[in-house]
Amino acid sequence: MTGTATTTSPVLTVTDVTKAFRFGPPWRRQRIDVLRGASLEVGPGELVGLVGENGSGKSTLMQIIVGLLGHDGGTMTAPARLGYCPQQPLLWEKLTVAEHFELFNQAYRLDDATAASARDGLLDELGFAKYLDYRVEALSGGTRQKLNLALALVHRPELLLLDEPYAGFDWETYLRFWEMAERRREEGMGILIVSHLLAERDRLTRIYELRDGRCEVIS
Repeated sequence: MTGTATTTSPVLTVTDVTKAFRFGPPWRRQRIDVLRGASLEVGPGELVGLVGENGSGKSTLMQIIVGLLGHDGGTMTAPARLGYCPQQPLLWEKLTVAEHFELFNQAYRLDDATAASARDGLLDELGFAKYLDYRVEALSGGTRQKLNLALALVHRPELLLLDEPYAGFDWETYLRFWEMAERRREEGMGILIVSHLLAERDRLTRIYELRDGRCEVIS
């Protein structure tokens, strides 16, 4: 494992969070308990992994953390300035890469100089500056994922949430991703990486496994 545990307040605390889904008609309603008291923590400068089988509830927990889903029980604290890179890129087919940056810069209320510096730096780090004027519909899956990641980082969040972030990356981009993650960690950003499989365990501060609706530290 890399890094050391932080002695400052966590940027993310999830405590005994529960979530159930109900399916079927009212007279035959079925309940599925996805989260049964999940707890985890991410501190500033920590790179934390969350693993689990497909269907274990990893993406459900991630969506609760970012506010896309409500939770039934438990508590959670997260900073207002967070970045979210979902498994499926949330992009608009007819907008260009540049237009996506403009849209997110306005949403984050970044001034022109800050926005331009952040955009250009991310384009360089991820190696897709030549696609700046391309519409999303013309991009490969890997380049879409680069844009997805860049948009999550453009406002320099305190907490970065990554759901299967390197899906579609080639080997060079995969290595760039981990270099980027390490740089952000050294700058004090808290990062949570969600995956069904983490090969780079030595890079992580610790790893939680989500099983039977609960999180357990496994390394």
